Amino acid sequence: MKFSDFKYERPDLDKVKKSLEEKLALINTGKDVKTEIQAAYDIFKINDELQTMGTLVSIRNSIDTNDAFYEEEQNFFDENGPILRQYDQMFVEKLLDSPHRERLVKEFGSLLFERGELAKKTFKPEIIPDLQQENKLSTEYGKLQASAKIPFKGGIYNLSQMAPFLQDLDRETRHQAQLAVSKFFQDNEAQYDRIYDDMVKVRTKIAKALGYENFVQLGYDRFGRTDYTAKDVKDYRDQIYEDIVPLVNELTSRKAKRLGIEKPKSYDLALSFLSGNPTPKGDRAWQVEKAKKMYDEMSPETSKFFNFMLDQDLLDLDAKAGKQGGGYCTFLPGYSAPFIFANFNGTSHDVDVLTHEAGHAFQVYSSRDLIPEYRWPTMEAAEIHSMSMEFLAWPWIDSFFIQDTAKYKFSHLAGAVSFLPYGASVDEFQHEVYEKPNMTPDERKATWRRIEKKYLPFKDYDDDAFMEKGTFWFRQGHIFGSPFYYIDYTLAQVCAFQYWVKSQDNHKKALDSYLKLCKLGGSKSFLGLVQEASLKNPFKKGTIKEIVKPIRAYLDSVDDSKL
Repeated sequence: MKFSDFKYERPDLDKVKKSLEEKLALINTGKDVKTEIQAAYDIFKINDELQTMGTLVSIRNSIDTNDAFYEEEQNFFDENGPILRQYDQMFVEKLLDSPHRERLVKEFGSLLFERGELAKKTFKPEIIPDLQQENKLSTEYGKLQASAKIPFKGGIYNLSQMAPFLQDLDRETRHQAQLAVSKFFQDNEAQYDRIYDDMVKVRTKIAKALGYENFVQLGYDRFGRTDYTAKDVKDYRDQIYEDIVPLVNELTSRKAKRLGIEKPKSYDLALSFLSGNPTPKGDRAWQVEKAKKMYDEMSPETSKFFNFMLDQDLLDLDAKAGKQGGGYCTFLPGYSAPFIFANFNGTSHDVDVLTHEAGHAFQVYSSRDLIPEYRWPTMEAAEIHSMSMEFLAWPWIDSFFIQDTAKYKFSHLAGAVSFLPYGASVDEFQHEVYEKPNMTPDERKATWRRIEKKYLPFKDYDDDAFMEKGTFWFRQGHIFGSPFYYIDYTLAQVCAFQYWVKSQDNHKKALDSYLKLCKLGGSKSFLGLVQEASLKNPFKKGTIKEIVKPIRAYLDSVDDSKL
């Protein structure tokens, strides 16, 4: 069956609620343990059917934000998702309070119950209207991003399609492209300010109603973070500041030298080489064909997975008008099918996003038979699979980049290192925002620019006054839709670097470890998975300093002036 044949039908909520209530009545009401276990599996099935429909809507709405039918259906799920949350909450509470809890732990694993204790704190029926408001604001932000129609050099482009101009060899083209993108955000500044201000206020209101001091800990609890705290994350950001920022400063200086630019500006940072950035040497269909060959050769498991994705048309990769920006992977439980969404634009990012999202998709495909709560790990662990896949693709990367291979490898690794300080700045910004929720929009912008200068001291916006006042974060969707998620990319990157080191030494051994990790899904916590894969704990002081040594050695061994 092809994705286009996947049938959507709006769920009958009265029927869903009745089914859930019937099954919930069998748990913690004096029934035997077998009855409770069966009722739990029945609830998983009902939720899977519901999630399949909700995910179909979300995918089709993001592919075409102008489709009135799926926009209406997205509104339906935004409105009713929080109402159904109370059934999830009742389920969790009944499992936690069951007299058969010990036997249930044996059946479902202890992590379900640890996360359940956190989930219990994050919901009360009285916050439903606020959760609905939060959903609507996230959808509004996505629609605003997708609405970009930027006039440039005789054409009209969305945000994704502007990326190649920001990497153009001609410096003035890059300069004007940055100003054109900035103008879109400046023209919509009041809307971005209002959406985010409303988000901060509603999230703070939710946190207070649930008994939290502010949204910070609620944000952590929502992600099911069971084995680290905001203090651990602060100490981890300090490691990035101490051990990575100096290296990124050096890499930026090396780049400026390569480009022959004495004082690089923000519009120079996306270009890496005077001979042009590495680009894939074919269109989307050609790249997918190369990816098929790669996954066929990588392992029997990856071959079976990628052919399944192709046979069912589970990739939507072309950038087009009205399509939401960015890239993601999601999962349709009713079809046991991952789905990959991206916006190809002819840059090396096409290959990055394809391998990255394929890492997510392969992981959930590998663990699709686990209970729903364990199909995906928590976010920071989920990103290990995606970022590591980018590096595990290296032995085949020449088939995408051909003569640009050495260039790609250098810029991929240097770019991954350079990403860490940006990721830390996004996280530090959000901590300050939610610790001081009454900041004005202008104060938030000043806070962003101060933090940006700390982690990215080389970022000079030149004559772009709008960016200089601290608005770059407008384009970072995670700040709006998934607060406190972004640090997860950096934690995963530190783990993925370890797979890069392992694969340089012995690719098969690294891949075997990776395959084992994917099959575990989310059956263990983040640090539990790190331990299972014999990776170093990113929170432990000195970890980043140690991991960056072989990376620095590799980058130093390359004469980048010749690339």
